[in-house]
Amino acid sequence: MRSVTGSVKILLACLVVLAGTGFGQDREALTLPLAVEVAMRSHPLVRVAGAGREMAEAQEAEARGSRWPMVQMSETVVNGNNPVFVFGSLLEQARFREGNLFLPRLNNPDGLTNFRFGVSVRAPLFDQFQARTRIRQAGLRSGQADQRAEQIGQQIRYEVLRGYYGLMLAQVRQEVADETVRLAEADVKVSRDRVEAGTTVVADLLAAEVQLAEMRQQQVQAVGELVTARAGLNTALGVSIETPQQVSGQLIGKRFEAEEVAELIGAALQNRPDVRQAGLAVESGMAGEKGARSEYLPRVDLFANFGVSRNNWVNGSGDYAIGASVTFNLLDAGRRARIDQARAARGMLAAEQEHLLNQVRFEVVRARQQFLTARERMVVAERMIAQATEAVRIVQDRYREGLTTMTEVLRAQATLARARMMVIAARYDYYVGYAQVLLVTGRLTDVQAFVS
Repeated sequence: MRSVTGSVKILLACLVVLAGTGFGQDREALTLPLAVEVAMRSHPLVRVAGAGREMAEAQEAEARGSRWPMVQMSETVVNGNNPVFVFGSLLEQARFREGNLFLPRLNNPDGLTNFRFGVSVRAPLFDQFQARTRIRQAGLRSGQADQRAEQIGQQIRYEVLRGYYGLMLAQVRQEVADETVRLAEADVKVSRDRVEAGTTVVADLLAAEVQLAEMRQQQVQAVGELVTARAGLNTALGVSIETPQQVSGQLIGKRFEAEEVAELIGAALQNRPDVRQAGLAVESGMAGEKGARSEYLPRVDLFANFGVSRNNWVNGSGDYAIGASVTFNLLDAGRRARIDQARAARGMLAAEQEHLLNQVRFEVVRARQQFLTARERMVVAERMIAQATEAVRIVQDRYREGLTTMTEVLRAQATLARARMMVIAARYDYYVGYAQVLLVTGRLTDVQAFVS
């Protein structure tokens, strides 16, 4: 009979949910670890993190290069009849003769061409600790880039996990909606047969048809949610949203454990990449302020110059000069302002760090509470589905004996459908809630805890 068949179908569907519904069991279906691996290769943010690391490494190399001597090479050619230029160029070219001392020639010389090849070397012996400051800050930026990459990696794992189980949830919802529509269609058929046989009233048929219309609306909505969930997973993977995806695994009733709030906050302050990044930023600000104050110190440089002056491309005379210089900035109107700017930047970074720590504590409390709420909802929903299944069996038996109405049967079946959806949604929230706890404490370094 219809009532027995419908009850068996519902009971089997409930057992599937309680045992953990699996999807995409073919060899081409995505597992959760494989999905994370794909995202770590193809997600644009991974490339952003890689570029940030490369940039930080290049900045550090540039800062270290400022400690090396600077070597410059030049070739110039000048033609003129300026008396000083002519006199000096003749000396540089080693072509000065007694005849060049003739006063009219000294005052009104003929034009002269001088080719000058030169090499200059300048090495900082003491640069007011500016190179050390730049190297220190560049190293800290490199550390920040590493922490940023780690933060991006954990965020990607979380988004993939949420999208992966979101698609699994949408598939279950569609299956539940399809099964519910099939049951509602069977109820309509049986009600129509009974109306035609004169064993029931038309009101039962109308109630069954209303139930069928409602179930079909839920089916349409489930199809739309499935399309959206698949696009969401593809976005988390960093691939085209049109890519067809099938996920494998089970949304089973796993059990996760979360520590107390104090322990979670301690783990977050120790492990979170953004907390470490903020600490490195404060250190960089302190180094910048110290470097700005070092501008009061003198600067010491070594230099060496070598050159060859010629009147043609072949013949010429060489010369060199070696020396050292000590420079004091007696008056630098912008130095005080640079120190104030560095101090303000350091204070701003410290305030941002304090705000971040407060935000982290709040996020930990919120994530843990959401996780605990999802766990309690899951327990309640699992109890409810067993009760609803038994209620459907009893009501159907009473309806078959003519002791109740079709309205009661439909009400019981609707309650069972809601219970099934509650279990599915609660398990999804439970999985995602635990992932959120790991994320806010900086410990979402893999997804093995979620693999069935």
